[in-house]
Amino acid sequence: MARLLFVCDALETFKPHKDSTLAMMRAAQTRGHSIWVAEPCGLIADWAEGRRRQLLGPHLVIHAAQIRIQEASERRDGRWWQVLEDGHFDHGTFDAVLMRKDPPFDVDYLVATQMLDLLERAGMPVFNRPVALRDHGEKLAVLEFSDFAPEGIVSAHMERLSAFAKDHARVVFKPLDAMGGAGIFLSHASDPNLPVILETLTDHGRRQIMAQRWVPEISQGDKRILIIDGEPLPYALARIPPEGASRGNLAAGGRGEARPLTSRDLEIARALGPELADRGLFLVGLDVIGDYLTEINVTSPTGFVEIEQQTGFAVADHFIERLEVHLV
Repeated sequence: MARLLFVCDALETFKPHKDSTLAMMRAAQTRGHSIWVAEPCGLIADWAEGRRRQLLGPHLVIHAAQIRIQEASERRDGRWWQVLEDGHFDHGTFDAVLMRKDPPFDVDYLVATQMLDLLERAGMPVFNRPVALRDHGEKLAVLEFSDFAPEGIVSAHMERLSAFAKDHARVVFKPLDAMGGAGIFLSHASDPNLPVILETLTDHGRRQIMAQRWVPEISQGDKRILIIDGEPLPYALARIPPEGASRGNLAAGGRGEARPLTSRDLEIARALGPELADRGLFLVGLDVIGDYLTEINVTSPTGFVEIEQQTGFAVADHFIERLEVHLV
């Protein structure tokens, strides 16, 4: 059985009733694997120690804890986890790393991927691969597959962005480094607030943002299609906006509804899935509105729990089963 290290946010911040990372941990534990956790700041590269040990590179150490997932009946202090062991461990302690730190993709996240690069070079498999995380910005990655996307533009130039708005009835403006629907504006060419929106998002023309033609099918849900090891799950999680709202993100108050994939969903997923998997993206979350791809999520895609609760499809079990294939 494998020793799996989850690099993630502090356990205290998890939402146990819906957290996909916790679902992965529980499925792995059920299958006999040991669960270890570390925050990104717990990744240590000590080249002074590496020289002392006559290594070719730095000595790689992780400040981690081995935990056991507790069932509700076992919990005495309200925590869903029990710490079995805690300390600093040589990287050889672990068999694989699962990078599950939530966005934003800021300097700290970038540093974490660079530290994970070192672990990968030392022979440890990392899911998703650090280089692939860096190369596939969740908003910008869609540009490579723009044939599937609604019309859009990435720019910091406010006049270009305004001109794009004039060509379309309604336009969505969004920052490139946010998550959960944060910072997203729905506007149009005659919107009196459009100049202020663009000034705010671009920092007066100093920061690039994305504008996309608004897809009215958002009222029927922003579908999250999960792809595991290159293959899409049979169900998507449609995030449906509250009445009168334009964002379906669950963090913005949307309601999640699991649905079978449509033929168009499958077309998009099958076109992207194998190629992204070949690049080291073991888990991907495609966002599709109507017939259009709007984002490619690679940092910590979610939706495992909602899909399983509504359809019976054991997403986390399937995820760990596919992971085991790569650990043989």
